[in-house]
Amino acid sequence: MKKLLVAFAALTALSAQADTLKVAATPVPHAEILEFIKPQLAKEGVDLQVKVFTDYVQPNVQVAEGRLDANFFQHQPYLDEFNKARQTKVKLETVTGVHIEPFGAYSSKIKNLADLPEGAQVVIPNDATNGGRALLLLDKAGVIKLKDNTSITATPKDIAENPKGIKIRELEAATLPRVLNQVDLALINTNYALEAKLNPTQDALAIEGSDSPYVNILVAREDNKASADMQKLAKALHSPEVKKFIQEKYKGAVVPAF
Repeated sequence: MKKLLVAFAALTALSAQADTLKVAATPVPHAEILEFIKPQLAKEGVDLQVKVFTDYVQPNVQVAEGRLDANFFQHQPYLDEFNKARQTKVKLETVTGVHIEPFGAYSSKIKNLADLPEGAQVVIPNDATNGGRALLLLDKAGVIKLKDNTSITATPKDIAENPKGIKIRELEAATLPRVLNQVDLALINTNYALEAKLNPTQDALAIEGSDSPYVNILVAREDNKASADMQKLAKALHSPEVKKFIQEKYKGAVVPAF
């Protein structure tokens, strides 16, 4: 009994000493990856608390306001656009890159982009960077031609050629899987595609290659990105165990970037 009490006291003391790290993440795959490394971080004295969000705005806002310590859901172009547009008092910065989620085009009505009908209804994300990313994929797939096919912030106004006269609507990224059966084509971020039980490597009619520049990143504030706990988190996200977890669980739909 005495040994049990001593062990309990030691465990309580360890828990009390643990530093709390609150990290925002979208459900799949970000929150799943963070949950996977929680036990390892606990051994290193870090109590990782994962706060799940289903939008792309609040995770940055709450980190900038100091309500959360970091977030894991976005790529560098999106972060750059957020910092430029919001101009928060505290700048958000990249801690490290973790993985790539190849962006895809999906349809419940056709099996090949060549079968896209005249005047097809196409939906893309309404934020500048992911909307531009969707248009670049459509350009690469030959559906449209952009004036500049290197611009990551292209908008529908930048379409130079539209042979099939497709009609493009911009919607919040999280809603795109829900309207998939109402349109001819939807350009969907992989995290939302996975949540909707879509397999990017099997279901996408067009998908980015593994050379995609859109690496998903761990983001923190400039005042805490170099903290010991944040660096422990960054190191854990680059571990061989995480690489194996990503490769085995997502089977090419998510690709390690380290």
